[in-house]
Amino acid sequence: MGELDAAGITDPRLRASYARARALNAAHGRTYYLATLLLPPWKRAHVHALYGFARHADDIVDDLDSALTGDERAIQLQAWSARFLAALRDGVPAHAVDAQIAGGTGAGGAAGEVSVLPAVVDTIHRFALDPGHFAAFLSSMAMDLTVTGYATWEDLLVYMHGSAAVIGLQMVPLLEPVDDSALPYARDLGLAFQHANFIRDVGEDLRRGRVYLPQTSLALFGVTREHLAAGVVDGPVRRLLAFEISRARELFRAAQPGIRLLHPTSRDCMRTAFVLYREILDEVERADYRVLERRVAVGLPRRLAVAGPALVRAARARRRGGAQISSRPPR
Repeated sequence: MGELDAAGITDPRLRASYARARALNAAHGRTYYLATLLLPPWKRAHVHALYGFARHADDIVDDLDSALTGDERAIQLQAWSARFLAALRDGVPAHAVDAQIAGGTGAGGAAGEVSVLPAVVDTIHRFALDPGHFAAFLSSMAMDLTVTGYATWEDLLVYMHGSAAVIGLQMVPLLEPVDDSALPYARDLGLAFQHANFIRDVGEDLRRGRVYLPQTSLALFGVTREHLAAGVVDGPVRRLLAFEISRARELFRAAQPGIRLLHPTSRDCMRTAFVLYREILDEVERADYRVLERRVAVGLPRRLAVAGPALVRAARARRRGGAQISSRPPR
C-alpha cells in the first residue's frame, strides 16, 4: 500500500476504503486506471476515491442484476444523494460517514462490503473540493432514470455538465494547476471524454433505453431511434456518427492546451488519458462505425505503447520535482 503511505493515510478504516476504490478503478476503469499510474503515488489514492464515488452512483442507476424498478432506483438514489450531500454540508468526519450516509452498507450495496465513501469524503476534505460538483453529478445520474433522450446539443450539455464537466473540475485540485485558468480546459476535457464514450456506446446505451446523441443530429441525417435499434449501420448512420466524431474532436482540441497548465508531475497522466480517449474515435472509424452491435476499444498493446514512454517521462518529472508547486500531499 505504498500509495496510501505516500498520501499519509494511516487510519485502518480509511486505508480499507481507499483500497476498495482502487480495486474498482482497476477492475472497471482500464484507460482511466492506466493513466492514474502515471501520477505521483500520493495523488493516485485520491483519484481512485473519486472514481469509486462515480462508480457507486452509476451502479445504483445501471445495475443490470438489480430487481429494483426504475422508480425504486430513483428513490434509492435520491435518498442516498440527500444523505451524502447532508454529510458534506454538516462536516461529518470521513471515518463516520458510512453510518451517516449508507447505514453501514458498502459501495455496492452489500452489507459487510468495504465502502468507498470514507475515502471519498476524506479526499473532499483534504482538497477542499466543491460540494456543488458532487451535487451536479448526482443530479445528472438521477436524469438517467427518467430521461431517455435529448432534443438538442444544448440540452445534452445540461446533462453532461453534471456527468462529465464536473468530473474534470473535481480532478483539477488533485492535479495541481498553475492557476485557475486550467478550469475551463478541464471542463472541456471532461466533455470530450464523455462524448467519445457516447459515440462508442450508442448500441449499448440504446439497449438501456437511452440515446445520448441529440435528436437534432439524428433528424439532420434522417436517422430515428428505430433505425438505430435495427442495428444496421448504413449511410445515414455513418454520416451521423462522423458528424458527432467531428464535434468530439473539436472538444479535444479545445481542451488540449490546459494540460500544460498542470503541475509537471500531472501532465503525463493527462496526456496519456487524452491520447487514448481521443483514439476511441479513431477506432470507431476503423470499425466502419459499427458500434450498434459491438463495443470498439483501444487495444491493450496500443494502450501500453502510449503509457510506457509516459511512465519514463513521469518518473523523470517526479525526480526533478516542480518549480511551480511543491507537489506534496495535503494534510
